[in-house]
Amino acid sequence: MRRATREGGIVLSLGYGTAVFSGVFRRFGIPNLINMDGVEWRRTQWSLPAKAWLYMNERVGCLIGNHLIADHPEIANHLATRVRRDKITMIPYGADQVTKAAEEPIRKLGLTPGEYALVIARPEPDNSILEIVKAFGCPASGKKLVVLGRFDVEGSSYHRSVVEAASESVLFPGAIYDLSVTQSLRFHAALYVHGHRVGGTNPSLVEALGAGSPVLAHDNPFNRWVAGSGAHFFNNETDCAHKFAELLENRHEQERMRAASLRRFKEQFTWEKVLQQYRDLIGKFLPVSSANPPSRQA
Repeated sequence: MRRATREGGIVLSLGYGTAVFSGVFRRFGIPNLINMDGVEWRRTQWSLPAKAWLYMNERVGCLIGNHLIADHPEIANHLATRVRRDKITMIPYGADQVTKAAEEPIRKLGLTPGEYALVIARPEPDNSILEIVKAFGCPASGKKLVVLGRFDVEGSSYHRSVVEAASESVLFPGAIYDLSVTQSLRFHAALYVHGHRVGGTNPSLVEALGAGSPVLAHDNPFNRWVAGSGAHFFNNETDCAHKFAELLENRHEQERMRAASLRRFKEQFTWEKVLQQYRDLIGKFLPVSSANPPSRQA
């Protein structure tokens, strides 16, 4: 932040976790646009002191930020309870479209294209990992459930409960950050299962839409808006189990869902559209004396 005050220009803050220190930008007259991310203080993963810190910073960020960016309409509605609506702009996250992906990365994991469901999420209660794993059971068809993420069964009781609840059809390959592997996993999945219950436009879900993954998501206003009407939704473990039974063998419905995911992605989440919205917003805060708006290359 000290360096930013020396550099001048406009500051784009991603997240409000340190908003209490952003008053320095006000002091130096530097416009500060804050992407407010999700409603972090509602997450069950945080202790009470952490929730208090996040709640305070959200309030401060709303007050001292020159303008707020919400990544989802529901986040914009939440922020509108703190500040006037014209101080908020909704701009979602974006992703790259995946039009093809090699099969080799998934075959190395012992998987067959179209024969597995996929979960990519931090293993936290808010992301419904335990409910999804329990719902999967042991399909007679031989389908697999692949759950990416780092599970510390020794240090976390929740992680341990997830692993212990898993049948032999559930695979835990660990945390995978290789983009070529995650793109292949999404592209060739029979279902992408998204259990997030809190937050705005989750990047992992947007990436699944960009890969044309058939989406099965937890039923809440955040996921409903992102995934669109072409996805399927579940409310609890029993509901999720019924959806697995309904969808894992239905190739026709999976193809329809793939097409719906891509349509929704192109409607809202391409980088071209997302970055143009950022460019337009930032341009409004440029000094009047600026001769040229930021170029596309910049």
